[in-house]
Amino acid sequence: MSRSAVIITGPGFQDHDVVYTYYRLLEEGWHVDVATKEAAPVTGKYGVPLPMDKTAAPLISFSDLDVNNYDAVILTGGHEAPDRVRQDQQVLAFVAAMADAGKVVAGLCHGPWIMVSAGVLKGRRACAYIGLRDDVINAGAEVVDSDVIVDGNIITCSYYAYVGAFMRAVFETVEKLDQ
Repeated sequence: MSRSAVIITGPGFQDHDVVYTYYRLLEEGWHVDVATKEAAPVTGKYGVPLPMDKTAAPLISFSDLDVNNYDAVILTGGHEAPDRVRQDQQVLAFVAAMADAGKVVAGLCHGPWIMVSAGVLKGRRACAYIGLRDDVINAGAEVVDSDVIVDGNIITCSYYAYVGAFMRAVFETVEKLDQ
């Protein structure tokens, strides 16, 4: 079965997060879209451009996000990008709809800021980057000290150094939810 994910990000994204999750999804044979505001090219904190390379599909716009097209949404970090993205109502509605549909909503490092604003962490167990800990608690989540936490279809990762375990959790959770 062919799988599909969307990585949602913006200017000043954490390059490590996007590079690793993007190529890891491709390695597993997934279709991957990268969504930015108005499909505009953006550059990461350390200079990585999106689109990623000359083989990459064009970026998609937040207005093109459709729950029916994806098995998972990956919300990457870098404090600037998620803080900008979480202000977009289309993204928040999409993330909430993905959660409501029982699809995987996965936030890495500062990515859960978008989950906070979308209201999908209330009553969930989650881990949080130190700078987001209070926000995640105030969003109604039980914060647990951990690298990665899976609570049903909601996945959080506290720091980008744990992105390998984070992506394993994404793949395992999508498989489990499909059974």
